[in-house]
Amino acid sequence: MTIKELLNLNFRTNIQLKKECNQIDYSSNLVLIGSCFSENISKKLDYYKFKTFSNPFGILFNPIAIETLISNAIHKKEYSEKDIFLLNERWHCFDAHSDLSDATKSNLLTNLNTSITTTHKKIAKASHLIITLGTAWVYRNNETAKIVGNCHKIPQKKFSKEMLSVEEIVASLKNICALIKSVNPKINIIFTVSPVRHLKDGFVENMRSKAHLLTAIHQFICSQNKAEVHYFPSYEIMLDDLRDYRFYNNDMLHPNETAINYIWGQFKHAWINDNTTLPMKEINVIQKGLAHKPFNPNSEQHQQFLENLNQKIKSLEKQLDIQF
Repeated sequence: MTIKELLNLNFRTNIQLKKECNQIDYSSNLVLIGSCFSENISKKLDYYKFKTFSNPFGILFNPIAIETLISNAIHKKEYSEKDIFLLNERWHCFDAHSDLSDATKSNLLTNLNTSITTTHKKIAKASHLIITLGTAWVYRNNETAKIVGNCHKIPQKKFSKEMLSVEEIVASLKNICALIKSVNPKINIIFTVSPVRHLKDGFVENMRSKAHLLTAIHQFICSQNKAEVHYFPSYEIMLDDLRDYRFYNNDMLHPNETAINYIWGQFKHAWINDNTTLPMKEINVIQKGLAHKPFNPNSEQHQQFLENLNQKIKSLEKQLDIQF
């Protein structure tokens, strides 16, 4: 093979995504729930000022924990003292991430119940719900026999670790969609699998887990109206398109900023309407302007810069019904 032929070789297997129906624009209301990868996409959407509501109970990794949140939100569960516990001078809830834990039980209960009420309202009016599944491995509380969303660093002997079967995940996804459709029949639900590697479970165990999630999602989607239930291949983009450790953080587990930006670009191509292109560019200019650190904040030139920036913000807020 000649040098010219080598230079013309494509050393990547690029995933080509089609544009989806019912795309996202600035009139859309978005809800994102799931693993830490949903946080990455949420930050991108928030940066461009889409109407976004993300992870009200913090990061949730497994389908049952997500189902529990959605079920409690739809049924407007009211959390009480029996649902929380004290550990290391902080109050926790097994349904929520430790980000919600608090030094006082009253604050925790207020935060939990406020989040439940808000989640119900957001789901009821959402145009799109993005659910990111992270793992099929779950921890079952030995005392209550319930699968938890977070163990809060309680000794592992208090839990039984098990892997959800494909059938159990499919059943959970059916419950999730039925609950959501009961309050919002026209919502678009997008499933994705997090590309974050859960190697604390083991190399083989992580791959088995992802395989269960992928199989279950596609088995479920095939049984549904494909105009309303969708799949976005973030896992495949990371593993088969990027496919290189240079796209990971130093921990070799989480996608780095380059990978996140690439996957975001793929998501934008498939799901973000082209009519948002110009506003997104304008918002990006404004965001960079807001992040700018001047040499002389009190200079007339900088004050004029801020005034011009403020005028652009007011114009876009009025035009798009957004808030900076």
